[in-house]
Amino acid sequence: MTVPILLIIAALILVAGGAHFLVEGSSRIASKFGISDMVIGMTIVAIGTSMPELVTSILGALKGSAGIAVGNVVGSNICNILLIVGLSALIYPLSVSKENINRDMQFVLLSTIVLLVIAFDSQIDSLTIDDNMASNFISRSDGIILILFFIIFMFYSVISAKRKEGNENRANTESSEEPKKKVNIPLALLMVAGGLGALIWGGQLLVDNAIIVAKHYGVSDVVIGSTIVAIGTSLPELAASVVAAIRKKVGMALGNIVGSNIFNVFLILGGSAVITPLQLESINHIHFVFLLLATLLLLLAARTSMKIRRIEGFLLLAFYALYITVNLSVK
Repeated sequence: MTVPILLIIAALILVAGGAHFLVEGSSRIASKFGISDMVIGMTIVAIGTSMPELVTSILGALKGSAGIAVGNVVGSNICNILLIVGLSALIYPLSVSKENINRDMQFVLLSTIVLLVIAFDSQIDSLTIDDNMASNFISRSDGIILILFFIIFMFYSVISAKRKEGNENRANTESSEEPKKKVNIPLALLMVAGGLGALIWGGQLLVDNAIIVAKHYGVSDVVIGSTIVAIGTSLPELAASVVAAIRKKVGMALGNIVGSNIFNVFLILGGSAVITPLQLESINHIHFVFLLLATLLLLLAARTSMKIRRIEGFLLLAFYALYITVNLSVK
């Protein structure tokens, strides 16, 4: 077990370094083009940090392992909200605008509800809850619907945000006499690409070796998929959001999570289902319940004071500890 543990340490170093360069490069691009940290977080950073989930879920779908494909997305989204937002808020309170709540976070709630409806469609028809969900699956048509939701989200959020920011930047340019800071765009793009590469490679290295260690100690596939794999594939989001919070880029820290959760359900799970229908017999309904509760907690925390404070961050982390405890007990 010495080699896997050493590789896990090396992977953590790669992830930390990659997160630093990703956030720094993204910040430079944002300042150059007048794009807010929130939009950069929901697009460049969110798409990049979601690559491990994309690779893991699609490979799981190709190998016929729906448990990995679906469990990875559900577990990662829970981890993103409870663990990553919680840690980021403990480091620095995350301010939230009304627009973020009314548009961006509503899409997170919508993605969760759509996933629940698709996952429990057989139970909804029969008005029963079956713990192993053996009769449920995410079909190719469901996958197409999820991808269409993703297209709508991207079109609506990015276009409307760009229009609003364009007007603000025009007004700021007219009223400001200070020269803009020069930004080396090729270098910034290289930092983003290099940071993403290190994040993805380090995340995969960590997941692979964590699974080796877990299997050595007899941990089941379901628990591995919803905890180790989910946390491992969320490491890029964790690193990027924590580094952004340390640098007080709160928009990027929160936007990364909002965008990643939407991408995970609409694009990654949708794409996996288009490749092959995903049977849900190995997924206990408790994971979906925790996902819904986590999403509602995030919305409640944001609406309470237009800021996710340290106390809310602590509560999110406590709820994640509860999820892990329940997950280990239900198998």
